[in-house]
Amino acid sequence: MSRPIIVVPARLASKRLPAKALADIAGRPMIVRVWERAATAGVGPVVVATDCSEIAEAVRAAGGRAIMTDPGHASGSDRIAEAVAAIDPAGAHDLVVNVQGDEPLVEPEAIRATVALMEDSAVDIGTLGVPAGPAERDDPNAVKVAAAVIAPDRLRALYFSRAAIPWGAGATIRHIGLYVYRRAALARFVALPPSPLEQRERLEQLRALEAGMRIDLALVETAARGVDTPADLERVRAIFAGKGKDR
Repeated sequence: MSRPIIVVPARLASKRLPAKALADIAGRPMIVRVWERAATAGVGPVVVATDCSEIAEAVRAAGGRAIMTDPGHASGSDRIAEAVAAIDPAGAHDLVVNVQGDEPLVEPEAIRATVALMEDSAVDIGTLGVPAGPAERDDPNAVKVAAAVIAPDRLRALYFSRAAIPWGAGATIRHIGLYVYRRAALARFVALPPSPLEQRERLEQLRALEAGMRIDLALVETAARGVDTPADLERVRAIFAGKGKDR
């Protein structure tokens, strides 16, 4: 039986929306909203991994757990790897769930669906996909995935790209950056150097595929949008105020 732990990486720096982790959403910092939402999934304990004492203090003040990590990490996966090694050196938690720190509307059902992928012992990393809208197909900010259907609502990733893939008529799947790693897969992944395709596409998950790791996706109908811009933040604030939609 698996024992997941959810780790939320968070840093204060953000190019498009400075200090967004501490942005107020209905009276609470965004990182606290993410922590609360992740906890409702009920899959395991939730820890925030950060390089910022203000973020850690905000989480602790709300009753959550936060751990300080190296400010020099290049990615969230590096940050969660450090955090879980410090929190659980004996390896009691065999799955590590990476919930992004700018997802205050992350669905508990989506977290559970991603964790469920790991019931197949051959899967190294689980993640999410949703049908892409027409405008997203050619939007480089919307990451697409070419994948093989292996069961209803379950895919095996073949390639991720900012380009419109696969070519031709048919559905396009947009990737959602919620991940579940096996502990051994996470350790292997962060030890690998950045791969050529990862650097070309600026997509970290391609490092895993190039190394022969298996990534499966749970296909869900919709997924909440994260907060990347001031407009995103205002949209989320409206949702929490009961004046907007979460899609």
